[in-house]
Amino acid sequence: MTTTTSNDELIATAQAVLNPRTVGDRLFGDVAATLVTEAGNLYSGVCIDTGSGTGFCAEHAAIAAMVTAREYRIAKVVAVWRSDEGVLHVLPPCGRCREFIRQIDWANIDTEVVLGRRRSASLRELLPVHEWPDPLD
Repeated sequence: MTTTTSNDELIATAQAVLNPRTVGDRLFGDVAATLVTEAGNLYSGVCIDTGSGTGFCAEHAAIAAMVTAREYRIAKVVAVWRSDEGVLHVLPPCGRCREFIRQIDWANIDTEVVLGRRRSASLRELLPVHEWPDPLD
């Protein structure tokens, strides 16, 4: 999958939806993700931290928006977080997000995951043991 959206453009789009808010002892919106689909459409989302593990990552929110729009193929994805000092960081997807991306469409194993302004890796590289296991003899 190829896209004309640069890493910097994708990072800026994700950064634009960062909007941390504390509610009680929970923090919402402190990580934002943006993805670009194979068709060239952008979808963004933020994380929501809730009790009992019912929250979700920013990548999940962006993917939900994409699926709502009836798209499934992710060409490129990025997640960002801003430190208390105001420094922006690109975050690699957690293991749960890596598997979620793969399960949305099998072709997403070749999704480009942005790891920095000039650094990316395919989901295949980040999720190296992704094939269904061979049966035992």
